[in-house]
Order: sequence, then C-alpha cells, then structure tokens
Amino acid sequence: MVLAFVIDQFDDITNGTTASARRFVENLRKHGHTVRVLTSGEPGPDKYIMPRAWIPLVTYLADKQGITFSKADKKVIKECLTGVDLVHFYLPFPMARVVEKMAREMNIPCLAAFHVQAENITYNIGMGKSAFANKFFYKFLYKYFYKRFTDIHCPTQFIANELKANGYPARLHVISNGVDEIFYPREPIPHDNLRVLMIGRLSPEKRQDLIIEAARKSKYADKIELYFAGHGPLLEKYKKMGKDLPHEPSFNFYSTDGLIELMRSIDIYVHASDAEIEAIACMEAFSCGLVPIISNSNKSATVYFAIDDRSLFKQGDAEDLARKIDYWIEHPEERAALGKEYVKKGDTFRVAESVRKMEEVYKSLKPGRP
Repeated sequence: MVLAFVIDQFDDITNGTTASARRFVENLRKHGHTVRVLTSGEPGPDKYIMPRAWIPLVTYLADKQGITFSKADKKVIKECLTGVDLVHFYLPFPMARVVEKMAREMNIPCLAAFHVQAENITYNIGMGKSAFANKFFYKFLYKYFYKRFTDIHCPTQFIANELKANGYPARLHVISNGVDEIFYPREPIPHDNLRVLMIGRLSPEKRQDLIIEAARKSKYADKIELYFAGHGPLLEKYKKMGKDLPHEPSFNFYSTDGLIELMRSIDIYVHASDAEIEAIACMEAFSCGLVPIISNSNKSATVYFAIDDRSLFKQGDAEDLARKIDYWIEHPEERAALGKEYVKKGDTFRVAESVRKMEEVYKSLKPGRP
C-alpha cells in the first residue's frame, strides 16, 4: 500500500506521539509499504514538508510542551496525496483538517488516531479536575475534527471507553502503539545508592512533583537518586523542589540508546501521571525488567499495566508512593521475580504485532465521511 501519515512534527522525538508515529512508519516500510509523511521540519525521504504555523498565544504554550503546528500548503498536500491508498491522521490540528478535506475530494480512505486526551489540555490551564472542562474539550475535539471519521484508532481500551462515554459514534480500533524490540532486559550496570526513574514530559498532568516529595518522605531518602527523562515547562520548578534532597535529581533528555543504558542502572520505575492515554515510556521500562509503581488514577490507561497492587499507589498521594518505593527497596528478590513477569507482559505489546493489526484496519477502510 501507499500510505500518507499526517503529523505536524516528525523530527522531535521528545513528543511521545511523534516517537510512536516514527516506529509505525519504520515498521510499515519494513513490511513493504510506501509511507509518505506530511509534516514540518527537515527534508528527508518520502517527507512532504509544511511550513511551521504561528498561532498567537497557542503556539507559545504549545512550544513549552514540545508541540509544533504546521501550516497547510495545498500544493504540497496534493503532491503527497496523489497515488495514495490511505491517509492516517495523528493529531487533530488545523493542518490535518485541510488535508482531510482534500483527501475526501480525492476519494481516499482516512483513519484518525486519538492521541490528545482532554486532560492533556485541561491540566495545562489549571482545570484538570473539572469534569465539565474535560467533557467540553472531548466535545470540542469531536466537533472540530473527529466527527469527520468513520474509524478512529485508540491506543488503549481506556481511551476507547472515554470516547464512547463522550458520544463518539465511530468504529474504534484498539491497537497499542507498541514497544520496540530494542527494549528488553540487559546486564545491569553496578551503581551506588538506589535509583528511581520516570520518563515523560515535565508538565502538570505527569505529576513528577509526587516523586520528589515521595523521595523526601522515604525511609531511605539519603540513598535515593531520582532520574527524570524528559523536557517540559515545569523543569525549573522541579529543579527547585529537588534542591534540598540528599541527592539532587537529574533532569535530562536521552537518545533511545542513552535511555536504555540508563535503565540498566535503575532500580525502580515510577509513573505518577494523573492522565495518560497509554504511556509507552512505562511499557518500555517494564519490558526491560523494571518493576513499575503506577498512579491508580481513573483517567490513566497505565493503571491497567499493573500486575498487582504492589505496582499501584494512591493517585496524588506522595506518602503512599513513598511506602511503595520503600517496600520494593526492602524486597529486592521479590522485585527481581516480578520484573521477569513484567518482561513477559511487555512482549505482548510489541510494535510488530501492533503494525500487523493496523494493516488489517487499513484494508477494511472505505472512502467517505460518516
């Protein structure tokens, strides 16, 4: 098949959606498909480049989250879509609306992915706990973009249930974004102290602040080293929060190889997020044998990865998180045994299987709007 992926940014892998799109493109090409990417950024093979868009205030806020908007160039869009069998949309942004309209006019089947949880918006405007605000944004996203599609890709059953609850009538295809084969257990790197890791954007809904507070409350505070892999608008705030810890937290962005190397020296992985559609980062960590401790938030799909309650802590409760960290510090043999079970779980989410399932969806799609 000749496929077109529409995603506003494809170069900056600090964004989880971009990282997932890149994995899918790579694996689809390995399966013999031609995949064109309509995006902004640097030129490359089968990339059709849009200029960056500037939206007053919105672009400023989006930049802090590592999000880029593209400006639609109809000439480039037409060139990209000519001869394409299907268009796969990753994000509900203005450029995608223009591409969708042109694709329909060219009688090309379309699939939309759902990667922007309402809470990703509301937490960043101080309204994350408001049920009204979250329902408003789900309705807005539907009217603005998703009402145009008969079929939507959902990375988890959790987000499929959220869409059903918010009145989305489309066929919902639940397929994980998948974990790359390079994430698997390796020989540990010896290290001093006790290392705790979280991977993710430094933004309000991810709740890295809880991990800093939990480290402070832990019985082993003098031995805990915190590692945060990711960028985001709360970097300076979190640096200040962690300055008085016995070991000042590390904040860095890592290449894939660098991240895997770091994981080899990590003892415990924490995923503290209040809101999450899937959390590939958590899947990558437990696929490498790290036992996760996950917030039991009812707005996070990540909770369903927990094998048992030892891998869960009460949402927003730093004291409970500290107790769970202390438990795993005190039970290293138990942690090693459970880590092996998580590796098996990770093997059920491999990207190759996700791509195979997505190919079946592609084959089933027909032109036309609802």
